[in-house]
Amino acid sequence: MTTTVPPFAEFFVPVLRALDILGGSASIEEIDDKTAVLMNISDAARTVLVGDGPRSKFDYRCAWARSWLKNAGFTNNSERGVWALTAEGRAALSLDPDEIVRRVRRADAALRKAKVVVTPERVEVEAEAAEIALKDWREQLLDILLALDPAAFERLCQRLLREAGFIKVEVTGRSGDGGIDGTGVLRLNLLSFHVLFQSKRWKGSVGAGVVRDFRGAMVGRADKGLIITTGTFTADARREAVRDGAPAIDLIDGDGLCDLLKEQKIGVRVKMVEEVTVDEAAFAGF
Repeated sequence: MTTTVPPFAEFFVPVLRALDILGGSASIEEIDDKTAVLMNISDAARTVLVGDGPRSKFDYRCAWARSWLKNAGFTNNSERGVWALTAEGRAALSLDPDEIVRRVRRADAALRKAKVVVTPERVEVEAEAAEIALKDWREQLLDILLALDPAAFERLCQRLLREAGFIKVEVTGRSGDGGIDGTGVLRLNLLSFHVLFQSKRWKGSVGAGVVRDFRGAMVGRADKGLIITTGTFTADARREAVRDGAPAIDLIDGDGLCDLLKEQKIGVRVKMVEEVTVDEAAFAGF
């Protein structure tokens, strides 16, 4: 079992193979879990942070690998975060692993030579100090969220749940209550579900024990459980959340939280660039 995180170039082939094994398309979470299995990376290695966090080296390097594979035309992704193999990517699986790495590197070099916009995900960085400096908008947002005091973070989660369609959202925050921070009601058409939620600012990974404790506190008190964190969930925590015979608990990690804040336009603005095209043929009939 590997206890250190390999350089990100070593992720190219495993990520490609993970997508193939998963049926040609998968969520980021599914890709990361399968990649870790293929690379024989331990759960402890997956939790090693970049500097003081909030994201892990493993997450960073999986993200870089996905981005470089996309630049090479081997993968693509939808707005919903689903990644898929392209026909070219599927064909590449029959190549020697070293040839796959060479083709990905050549594609990146060609893009940089053409002066295409270079994003942090496409910059090959091995030094940890340089890794710390690479922050996309999610990193910046998570830094802000981690700086909030606990009560403010709970109020933010309360606002987010209301914007997402919950009603009667209350923050309780009672100590010794199994980690339950609040309650709400989610109404879907004619049905309503009583939901208990936990909202915690975490650096690093949340383990299965937190999920078990939360489930123990919610049994018999609600229909659904929800844990929101600025960190990540270990593979064991995600398995525990959907364990057979136990009430399922929904998990929202730091990246998911950032995406929800963006979707609900809470503290995140998206600037759309207008593209104007002149249709010369439209004037031909005048």
